[in-house]
Amino acid sequence: MPRAVLALDQGTTSSRAILFGHDGRMISVAQQEFPQIFPGPAEVEHDPEAIWSSQLAVAREAIQRAKLEPHDIAAIGITNQRETTVLWERDSGRPIGNAIVWQSRVTAGICDRLKADGLEPTFRARTGLVVDAYFSGTKIKYLLDKHEGLRARAARGEVLFGTIDTFLLWRLSGGKLHVTDVTNASRTLLFNIHRLDWDDELLRLLDVPRSMLPEVRASSDVYGETDPALFGAPIPLASAVGDQQGALFGQACFEPGSAKNTYGTGCFVLLNTATSPVASQHGLLTTIAWKLDGQVTYCLEGAIFIAGAVVQWLRDGLKIIERSADVEPLAAQVADADGVYFVPAFVGLGTPYWDAYARGTIVGLTRNSTAAHIARAAVDSMAYQTRDVLDVMQQEAGLRVHSLKVDGGATGNAQLLQFQADLLGVPVRRPLVAETTALGAAYLAGLAVGYWKDLADVRGNWALDREFAPALDSHTRQHLYTRWKKAVERSRDWASE
Repeated sequence: MPRAVLALDQGTTSSRAILFGHDGRMISVAQQEFPQIFPGPAEVEHDPEAIWSSQLAVAREAIQRAKLEPHDIAAIGITNQRETTVLWERDSGRPIGNAIVWQSRVTAGICDRLKADGLEPTFRARTGLVVDAYFSGTKIKYLLDKHEGLRARAARGEVLFGTIDTFLLWRLSGGKLHVTDVTNASRTLLFNIHRLDWDDELLRLLDVPRSMLPEVRASSDVYGETDPALFGAPIPLASAVGDQQGALFGQACFEPGSAKNTYGTGCFVLLNTATSPVASQHGLLTTIAWKLDGQVTYCLEGAIFIAGAVVQWLRDGLKIIERSADVEPLAAQVADADGVYFVPAFVGLGTPYWDAYARGTIVGLTRNSTAAHIARAAVDSMAYQTRDVLDVMQQEAGLRVHSLKVDGGATGNAQLLQFQADLLGVPVRRPLVAETTALGAAYLAGLAVGYWKDLADVRGNWALDREFAPALDSHTRQHLYTRWKKAVERSRDWASE
C-alpha cells in the first residue's frame, strides 16, 4: 500500500509541499517563498514561472526528505490561491505576462462599470458572488483588452486561462490536462453554481471566449497523472480545491453549520450550508465547498483581504521587525493596543464592506504609542475583521456559532487566538495539524484513489491541540468593537478620486 499522499499548497507568498500519512499527520514539508510584484498602487502580480519552479522544487524536496519513491505516493492533491489569473499559450506553454493576483484591484474600474450598468444582480444570482476586482473574470477581461489580438487568439483556442490549480495541472501533466474543479471555477464570476457550468451570458458580458476555459471536474477525482520526467515515475493527480475550501474539508467541517477561519495572507471564514446554496443579502459570498462522489456541498464565505500580510508589511514596509515571527514578542511588550487601531485596507476591504477604495489607516496614536502598540493593533486587526464577518454570517444563516475552528500560519500566535475568543465570546479551537488547507487537498486526493475509505475515516483523524476560552466581559468586548467600527469608517472610500 502507498505510504503517503502529497499535497501541493500553492499560496500567495510561498509554495509548499506536504506529505501526509494515513493518520493525517505530516511526514515531511518543504516551503519556498517567491517574489511579490507591485506594478502600481493596490496592484499585485506574480511571475507564473516563479510559481511553477518553486512548487516543483518543494515537491521534489518533500519527497526527498521523506526518503520516498514515486510508488510510495498514492496521489497528488492541489490547493491554491483561488482567484489569481494566468493566461498562457497552448502550444508553447509560455505565460502571457504576469499572473494577476487575487489581491489586485487593477480591475476596480471594470467592476464599477458593470455595477453602473445594473449587472451586479445578474452576476450575484448566477455565481453567488459580488462584482468585485477580487474575482478572476474581470482579470481575464483586463488581460484580453490589454494585449492586442489576444482575444482573437483565445477564441481560436491558442490562449488558455487558468487559476493556479489549472496552471499547475497543465505543467504537472506535461500539457495534457486543462482542467479545474468546481471550487475554483466558482470563484471566477463566470461559473453558474446552480447549473454547474460556465455561463454563456456572463461570458458574453465580460467578452471571454469559452474556448479558453478549462474543463470543470469534481474536487476529488483522478484527472490524470504527472509527466514521468518530473518525479521519475507517474503519480496520479487526484484533487484540486481552492485553499479555503481545502481548509474547510481539512477541518472535517462536514456538517451543516460547522465553520472555520483560516489566518493566512488574507483571512477567510467559511460556513457549511449543506447541499443547497444560501443567497446572501449582506455581503457574504455563496460558493461551492467541494464536489465529492457526485454530490456538491455549498458554503457561505467571508473574505478578508489583508490578515497575515499586515505582519509582512510591518517587516518589509515599516521594518519594525526582522522576521514575521518577531511580531508576537513585540506585541506582547504591551498589555493592549492602548487605543490604537490599525485597519489594514491596503487593497481595499472585503466582506462585509466590499470597498475597493478603502485604504490602510492607523488611528488613535498618541505620544505614548510605540512600535509595540502598532504591532499589537496589527495583530488585533485580524480578530476584529473576523468578527466583522462572523456577525454578518450568523445573521445571514440564522444560527449561532458556538465555537470556531481555526488554522493557518497565524494560529501559532496564542495572543491572537486568545483575543479572537475574547472578541467573539466563544471558544476558539486550534487543531493538532494546523496545515489544514494542504490536509484537505490530501484527503480529497486520497479519497479519490481509496487511500482513505470515507468521510468517517477522515473525521477520525481530527484532533484538538488547544482551546482558547473567552475571558473578556461583554461591556469591554463591545466597547473595543465599537471603536474598531469607527476606525473602519475612517479608512473607507479614501482613494475614490
